[in-house]
Amino acid sequence: MSDTDEDEDLDKAPLDDGDDDEDDAGGGKRKRGGKRKLILFVGIPLVVVILAVAGAFVMGIGPFGGGDEEEVAAEEGGDHGEGADAGHVGFYELPQMTVNLNTTDGTTAFLRMTVSLEIANDTPENRAQLDSMLPRVLDNFQVYMRELRLDDLSGSAGLFRLKQEMLSRVNRAVEPVEVSDVLFGELLVQ
Repeated sequence: MSDTDEDEDLDKAPLDDGDDDEDDAGGGKRKRGGKRKLILFVGIPLVVVILAVAGAFVMGIGPFGGGDEEEVAAEEGGDHGEGADAGHVGFYELPQMTVNLNTTDGTTAFLRMTVSLEIANDTPENRAQLDSMLPRVLDNFQVYMRELRLDDLSGSAGLFRLKQEMLSRVNRAVEPVEVSDVLFGELLVQ
């Protein structure tokens, strides 16, 4: 055998790269990258699904969630008798308020508004707590609104800030009662 014959045989011979390219039983060749395709098409999606399920479990989403507090109480055999109203949303009307706004040019501007408070857990005890704290709530609102300028109330962003500020103030005033929203019935600037 000549040197050129040996070179040709070496070119045609498969290299053993430890990838087990030959089938042990038949001596036939398998497609290259079989392990890579298996990892790509089976392993990665499996890891993604496992991570998604773990994330849902941690965040309490889907069948792993604890549900609403009302549903959990009902499942645990919550009181269905006289306490059936507990956990229901209720609304508490505040009296109409009129304040003069802060102006820099010496003109007078007034803000007249009616507000309803959305109570997260409307019970007689929470309503009694709101009744007893009503002077504090109104004082907090009046002090805050007297410092408002006309520019503060312009546009939906201004009203949103007003609503958020009022919600924060009322929740601090009536703690431990939870007010979940402040609803405007009338809002008039003159």
